[in-house]
Amino acid sequence: MGFLKGLLIRLASTAVAFWLATLLIPGIKLDSDSATDTVITLVLVAAIFGVVNAVLQPIIKTVGCGFYLLTLGLIALVVNGLLFLLTSWIAGEAGLPFHVDNFWPAAVLGALFVGIVTWILGAILDRD
Repeated sequence: MGFLKGLLIRLASTAVAFWLATLLIPGIKLDSDSATDTVITLVLVAAIFGVVNAVLQPIIKTVGCGFYLLTLGLIALVVNGLLFLLTSWIAGEAGLPFHVDNFWPAAVLGALFVGIVTWILGAILDRD
C-alpha cells in the first residue's frame, strides 16, 4: 500500500507542477474547455512524463555518460528539455490538449520548473 500511495502522490505533485508551468511559463499551453478536462489532461500528461523519464532517462544517462562528465552535468538540462518536448509530442499524438511551443526557452524552463516543483512538493508531502 505504501508504494501505491507514493506513486499517487508523485503523480499528483507532477500534475500540479505541470499546471503551474502552464500558468507561468510562456510557450507551454493547455487548451481545455472545463476544469474536469484540465485535471484529466494534467494527470495523463504527468503519467506520460513519468513513463518517458523512467524508460529513457537511465538509457540516456548510460549511453551519454561521457557527455555528462564532460559538461559537468549541464547536458542534463538539454536532455530534460528534449524529454519534455517528447512528452508534449506524445500528448499531442494521444489527442491531449497539451503543447510545448519550442525547445528554448519553453521546454528547458518547463522541465527545470516541473523538476523543482515536484521535488519541493515531494519533500513537503513526504511520499516515502
